[in-house]
Amino acid sequence: MMDQQQVLDVLKTVQDPFLHKSLVETKALKDVVIEDGRIRLEVALSKQDQVKQMQIQVEISSKLKEQGAAAVVVRFTVLSAEEIRQLGGFPVTLPTLLSPGVKTEFIAVASGKGGVGKSTVSVNLALALARQGKKVGLLDADIYGFSVPDMMGIENRPAIKDNRIIPVERFGIKVISMGFFVENNSPVIWRGPMLGKMLNNFFNDVYWGDLDYLVLDLPPGTGDVAMDIHSKLPHSKEIIVTTPHPTAAFVAARAGAMATHTDHEILGIVENMAYYQSKKTGEIEYVFGKGGGDKLSDLLKTELLGRVPLTQPVPKQGVLAPGVYFEDDPIAPVYDEIAHKVINKLT
Repeated sequence: MMDQQQVLDVLKTVQDPFLHKSLVETKALKDVVIEDGRIRLEVALSKQDQVKQMQIQVEISSKLKEQGAAAVVVRFTVLSAEEIRQLGGFPVTLPTLLSPGVKTEFIAVASGKGGVGKSTVSVNLALALARQGKKVGLLDADIYGFSVPDMMGIENRPAIKDNRIIPVERFGIKVISMGFFVENNSPVIWRGPMLGKMLNNFFNDVYWGDLDYLVLDLPPGTGDVAMDIHSKLPHSKEIIVTTPHPTAAFVAARAGAMATHTDHEILGIVENMAYYQSKKTGEIEYVFGKGGGDKLSDLLKTELLGRVPLTQPVPKQGVLAPGVYFEDDPIAPVYDEIAHKVINKLT
């Protein structure tokens, strides 16, 4: 025959859904009657919520029946304000990027295919926005092809505080990447559901704080992961990256079409690797041809935000960040101008 201690042992395994403490810790059990294997309980939760009450009733009933109860009846009441205060009150729920009222602007950087410098543009656009006094986050959402930590020279991992992931800060940018959660550059071989869960974690379980802009380095192309991100961010603005080659621009148009179909506003086009300028002679060579950025901007009826030449960043003494154009780099003003145009469009 069951006794009250067995009931309490079960209630230790059931949590108040709002206080996140066990029903024993909250002293939720207000009355219990045990007769001939039948148990009647009066349980006080911290809030009145019919859905949560139904879930807890099912959980308590199934666990007590596993212990031998023939029947279980649960009646719910509500803890008093004083009882809730003595328990420490309700946990503070920090806002997420997708919380109502959050004013962060999402800037997604997309491309039709890999290899056009989309991540380079994402990193240096984020830095250029920060140089103009904006609070900026950078989400490396290219799950399979993450490269942002290496480009920015990030070696440490995110911290955990109050069950939230705290982004790594580098050059004044808050950064989260799939690269932080794999060991030794291991390949990611997850399938759709697991990837979707990771993306939810990036948006909901990371505490980004107060941001003006979140730059998202999207996966290339129009595959499932890119589409999933588009569906989660219905109000995102988008920048399409291409090279000058006409075929590259033709492929990039697909990314632009996906942005349009998901009601994303296209901010403009960045033509990367637009030309090569010899440091010795100053002569300009169009290694990948000309006109791709103009063709794509005409096709998508948007602005060409800038042309970025083909060059390596100038290393900064004592700083490892192979993909970053620092403020004294000759290319930095190109990104500063792109960032200035983006800010103007968004304000």
